[in-house]
Amino acid sequence: MRAMVLCAGLGTRLRPITHVFPKPAVPLLGAPLLRYALATLRAAGIREVGINTHHLLGVMEEVARAECGRAGLALTVSREEGEIQGTGGGIRGLNDFLRGGDFAVLNGDVLFALDLAPVLEAHRNSGAAATMVLLPMPEGERFNPVEVDAAGAVRRIAGQGPGGPRLTPWHFSGVHVLTSAVFGFMAAAGPEDINRDVYVKMIGSGLTVRAHVLEDRAAYWSDLGTPARYAATHQHLLFGQAPMERFGAANPFTLPRGAGNYWAHPSAQLQDVKVSGPAWFGEGVALGRGVRIGAAVSVGPFARVGDGAQLNRVAVLDGAQVPGGRLFEDAIVFGDGQLVSSR
Repeated sequence: MRAMVLCAGLGTRLRPITHVFPKPAVPLLGAPLLRYALATLRAAGIREVGINTHHLLGVMEEVARAECGRAGLALTVSREEGEIQGTGGGIRGLNDFLRGGDFAVLNGDVLFALDLAPVLEAHRNSGAAATMVLLPMPEGERFNPVEVDAAGAVRRIAGQGPGGPRLTPWHFSGVHVLTSAVFGFMAAAGPEDINRDVYVKMIGSGLTVRAHVLEDRAAYWSDLGTPARYAATHQHLLFGQAPMERFGAANPFTLPRGAGNYWAHPSAQLQDVKVSGPAWFGEGVALGRGVRIGAAVSVGPFARVGDGAQLNRVAVLDGAQVPGGRLFEDAIVFGDGQLVSSR
């Protein structure tokens, strides 16, 4: 089976970070978000992956090639130059690569600790034209619901579709398994949404879009779509609230555990540094004299922290430069000391 990871989005709610990184390339504990999606696919036995690119497409393609090489996956790229094509148009752009059998599609900008293999098996056994992986609606969020009937068929998406009696609303995880039947319901060109446009037409024609519901509220999912959500996910990981072991070699906590409450690459320079933790320090990190690290702090690979800086609830992204002599709290630091509040 082949798979696609959607990587063309603009990441507008995470600006200005996404002026530098396409959202699937935004680092999280030293790894671009894409690395976790690829680890999920590889664990399910998938070895050929396609992506689409649009925003900062050169950067996104470079990251994807490096990450697929790291994971031992063959990569096919579809470039959306000019107008972004949406999720449906993005899949259509890889028609030649995906057509011919069932295929999986994942959003490249979420962290979802999913065992994909049982989903693939259930889809194959169902005979459905497509399967959507659904979760309970996250508390306090208002994502558009996917409404499912008692037989497990999707009947309405974001208020569109034929509907029916006694429907239950769920949250879409961003993971699908599809058959080539979807291509028969796509427009010849132009932007379209796989859920609201393509699936709604398929359901209306009598084809089955199946719901694969994960009712366990402990299933970890985050779209990291805003600085506050990114920070919350960052803290969840550091405090051990997400099952990162499911990502195998992509698990950032395979680094050696320090004498304190932290993980650090052997090349990290932490002399004359006080760490409360939990904290994480990547490859080539250099912390200056008298640096103080509080709770929920990560310093990405090859980042620098100046003398006397104090960090608390801070994510320092890969290669960033943190000025010395200042207190940083509830922030994401990237580039040459640029700050985004994560409150």
